Amino acid sequence: MKILKIREHREFVKEAAAWFHKHWGIPKEAYMESMEQCVSRSGGVPQWYMMMEDGRIIGGVGVIENDFHDRKDLAPNVCALYVEEDFRCRGIAGVLLRFVCDDMADFGIDTLYLITDHTSFYERYGWSFLCMVQGDGEPEPTRMYVHTTDEKRRHI
Repeated sequence: MKILKIREHREFVKEAAAWFHKHWGIPKEAYMESMEQCVSRSGGVPQWYMMMEDGRIIGGVGVIENDFHDRKDLAPNVCALYVEEDFRCRGIAGVLLRFVCDDMADFGIDTLYLITDHTSFYERYGWSFLCMVQGDGEPEPTRMYVHTTDEKRRHI
């Protein structure tokens, strides 16, 4: 298994956008636009990552400014984390989350946020519940988590 940074692999933009669209239902064009921004910059937000095995995308995650919620001040947001069902329970989500946090810290972004309906999953990987936020067009608030990269840990 290998993690690819989309900013270093422009050739995967269309395939990655289609893969995320299939799993999250957000228009493929929105993913492609964000990924094109990712590859045209030297770093920062947005960023996209794919976990590959034998040429197959088995997981992915992104970092965007806001994941469709009302707390625009809590940014950037990890989004669209997904692992294919036949690869779950192998720690892949944790590997992706750690990789993203470390990669973003290399750009000077040490604090990341995410929204989720999960109540204990992200705590396993060093994330802490922060507050409830209102998702765009959602009837009920959703949970927001925060992760701050420890500068000392990154240099061990």
